[in-house]
Amino acid sequence: MTIRDRVIAIIAEQAVLDVADVADDSTLESLGIDSLGLVESIFAIEEAFDITVPFNANDPSQGGFDLTSVSAIVAGVERLIAERPA
Repeated sequence: MTIRDRVIAIIAEQAVLDVADVADDSTLESLGIDSLGLVESIFAIEEAFDITVPFNANDPSQGGFDLTSVSAIVAGVERLIAERPA
């Protein structure tokens, strides 16, 4: 399973949707993910990939991690994995 597929599976699970319903250009809001679902998604992503997502739950737009779309989240996860110490 690719990074993209795993991220989409996590987001789909949080949104209670089928993975086929999650498109790269989907926003979390359009998928029905609220602030609690966002936090749960971030925690699930961190656990799945053994990374720390720079995320501020009080102000998600200020956390330094692009949450504007599924593709942005995938790109951010890929970057964090690449930057992870060996």
